[in-house]
Amino acid sequence: MLLLLTVFGVVLLGAFAQAVSGFGYALVTVPLLTVVVDPRAAVVLSALTGIGLTLVAAVRERAYARWRVAATLTGAALLGLPLGLLVLARAPERALSALIAVVVLGCVVLVWSGVRLRTGRAGLGAVGVLVGVLTAATGTNGPPLVAAFHSLGYDPRAFRATLAATFAGTGLMGMAGFAATGQLHLDVARTALVALPAVPLGWWLGNRLFRRIDPLLFRRIVLVGLLGSAGTALAGLAG
Repeated sequence: MLLLLTVFGVVLLGAFAQAVSGFGYALVTVPLLTVVVDPRAAVVLSALTGIGLTLVAAVRERAYARWRVAATLTGAALLGLPLGLLVLARAPERALSALIAVVVLGCVVLVWSGVRLRTGRAGLGAVGVLVGVLTAATGTNGPPLVAAFHSLGYDPRAFRATLAATFAGTGLMGMAGFAATGQLHLDVARTALVALPAVPLGWWLGNRLFRRIDPLLFRRIVLVGLLGSAGTALAGLAG
């Protein structure tokens, strides 16, 4: 029961943070879930509970999405997905936990710095492959897409819609990969089912707060919190 309540709380926090700041759901949930479950289960749980957010957003914003770019990135992600699944399945738990913490730290730095990436055909292809690897190995695949879409100069509506469309495609591919490699087992599915109501609840709470707090300030608070949690995880592994 304590495990289920903790997972519910983590998922609630992830949905809440994303609603207020627009920040990545998986970057919040995956490192926190590794505290109470093994890292493989954390990646799959985050994917299971978060897929609804991206699918709903993709459908609602479909008229504004740059579907050709989303399709290019999703197709390239398919090339990186097998490597990510191999890392998830074969890496020792301690090494996978360290990898998740390092990726979270790197993603936070990438988002905070506002770096821009090359967005030609080759550049988008490379971003897509990286997204595929991260989707399966750590579940934290958003920051490379954020950097790419900033470089493309998308307005906020197109940015959010294309991000959701890409997340929906890569999320569904990731789920299929988890099922095919035996990572999507019954215990994880049951835990995700219990935690699933936390997603709309967290989103509703976050939307209410959105009108009362500066989203930029909250985004910075989330970034600092993620730096601390990832750094603590690495220090614990080193010890």
